Amino acid sequence: MSIPSPASSKGKSKLKEPENLLILASSPHLHTTTSTQSIMWQVVLALSPAATMAIYYFRWPAVVIILTSVIAAVLTEAVINRLKGETLTITDGSAVITGLLLALTLPPTFSIGGTILGAVVAIGIGKQLFGGLGYNIFNPALLGRAFLQASFPIGMTTWSTPATLAGSAVDGVSTATPLGLYKFEHALTGYADLFVGNVGGSLGETSALAILIGGLYLLIRRFADWRIPVSYLGGVVIIGGIFWAFAPNQFPDPVFHLLSGGLILGAFFMATDMVTSPITHLATWIYGIGMALILVIIRLFGGLPEGVMYSILLMNAVTPLLNRYTRPKIFGEVQS
Repeated sequence: MSIPSPASSKGKSKLKEPENLLILASSPHLHTTTSTQSIMWQVVLALSPAATMAIYYFRWPAVVIILTSVIAAVLTEAVINRLKGETLTITDGSAVITGLLLALTLPPTFSIGGTILGAVVAIGIGKQLFGGLGYNIFNPALLGRAFLQASFPIGMTTWSTPATLAGSAVDGVSTATPLGLYKFEHALTGYADLFVGNVGGSLGETSALAILIGGLYLLIRRFADWRIPVSYLGGVVIIGGIFWAFAPNQFPDPVFHLLSGGLILGAFFMATDMVTSPITHLATWIYGIGMALILVIIRLFGGLPEGVMYSILLMNAVTPLLNRYTRPKIFGEVQS
């Protein structure tokens, strides 16, 4: 006995598809109008106050370093995209951020060739070697700077006096950073100069105020997890404050720790990198406190006056473990 199909039956209604279908799909299930590209370019915008103050204090040498680093980073990414047969990703802004952050970690009179090499390493090894944006383990800009620190130790530790103090261009006018002055000469720099940035150092070490403006913008827009800068900076205050409380004549006070060096830049723009920072709440606190501990130990007892770069890179390395062991237990999950 055959059953006539609805399509061949006359005078009978056709079968209708259910109006409400249950659709199963893979994540993500939450959608937003904010894209990766939008976030990246807004991070560039947040870095603009720090870059502007660097140019104000160091004039044309700062412009050259910033442009060289950004252009080299973008071109390196474009070349690697072509070699791998991929779609160009330079429009997403991530290469611009890497180049800009790398530039802000460099002395204003660092060589052009060294700057290009650092940008190539940052993009080629720090980012693309791991598979591109979203797959890198370490912050690419800091990895590029670590390479330059090991390759050009003299150039990376030769600082210049700001033009506002030297009265002219910074070429040939050498100075020491506030951290270097304290570590090797036990001399403290005034907080006012540290806050506005009228001191020697890398381009991004100037003007804590400018960096804070950009960093707060990231927190307000929720492009950075507030727990990371709070735990990092707060950890430095607490740990550094303990040493200072027991030996105030030997160790600097917590405010000096906060305002000097690249701590604020690292806390807001490098440690909060969405790819290389932890994703669970507990892990972010451990991550920040760990960076603070490493930083204070290097500053107070290490051979170098600064330790922001190493503190972030070392904690980048343990981020996968932090994510794994602080993962919230799924409802109904049996502990193995």
